[in-house]
Amino acid sequence: MLSRRTLLSTVAAAPLASLASRAALAAYPDKPIRLIVPFAAGGNADFVARLVGDSMAKTLGHPIVVENRAGAGGSLGADLAAKAAADGYTLFLGSNGPLTVNPFVQAKLGYDPLKDFAPIGLANLAPHCLAVNGDAKAKNIAKFVALSKSAPASIGTSGVGSASHMTLARFGAATGANITHVPYRGGGNILPDLLAGTITGTVTELSTVLPQVSGGKVRVLGVAWDTRSPQLPEVPTMIEQGVRDFTAASYVGFLAPTGTPAEVMKALEAALIKALNDKDLQQKMLISGAVLVPDALMTPQGFAGYIRREYELAKEAAKIAGLTPT
Repeated sequence: MLSRRTLLSTVAAAPLASLASRAALAAYPDKPIRLIVPFAAGGNADFVARLVGDSMAKTLGHPIVVENRAGAGGSLGADLAAKAAADGYTLFLGSNGPLTVNPFVQAKLGYDPLKDFAPIGLANLAPHCLAVNGDAKAKNIAKFVALSKSAPASIGTSGVGSASHMTLARFGAATGANITHVPYRGGGNILPDLLAGTITGTVTELSTVLPQVSGGKVRVLGVAWDTRSPQLPEVPTMIEQGVRDFTAASYVGFLAPTGTPAEVMKALEAALIKALNDKDLQQKMLISGAVLVPDALMTPQGFAGYIRREYELAKEAAKIAGLTPT
């Protein structure tokens, strides 16, 4: 049993402990921050992590150190980040795979993407597109669909269960196109066969095919976004061509383990928003084939809503494609 003196001492010390805690949070950060990227260096996620992370670090006053933890389609790094201390010193760079695709293709995830992470904000959107060989007869989505009815279109994606495969499944269901899925190991591996005409086309990030478009070797039939691409303003969106409400993109955003203090989350959100509004950074994003992230999606609430929507779309696409977790 506590003595009266001990009890009074504990009560008296409580406000001081509270003040110390608030002081510690007010000083956040006071050391480098680890950013777990669940993919190898050199890809789009790594590019965004380093570009945006360096800009955020200037605002926060301490480095954001990228730690690449590739494996299991992003699940290895996600699991590591989900189990990290919720103190603001370990962040996670989440994307389609670990957040909204893997739950429907991997049977045993060590984390729950909707419960174990606190979204900070979306950082990058790379719209998907349907592109064909430059010599293909199809000049638009309607013609592509019509031609596929007489001869199935062979369409390459980044692999079974990839974000681009999910987009292809939804596109086929929305248009009735007769499509044969040809899975590859990554978007870059599709290009040789696309350029050679071995496959009809590909569903991939616009950035993957942009370098081949200007020379006429590849033709983009439609972009899966609600506005035209600033890189290809002459190409209509799929929505403009009658594919109702059809948007799809590879996305990248910043998250923290659930339970990270609100004050820390606010500091990270402010740093992210400032970074994404930097004109030089925006130009680099556009050159990479991305579109600028809408203001509403830079916030925790906006990004959380986006993740939930993408989760439901991936669930629908997995069902269409006949995918089951393995």
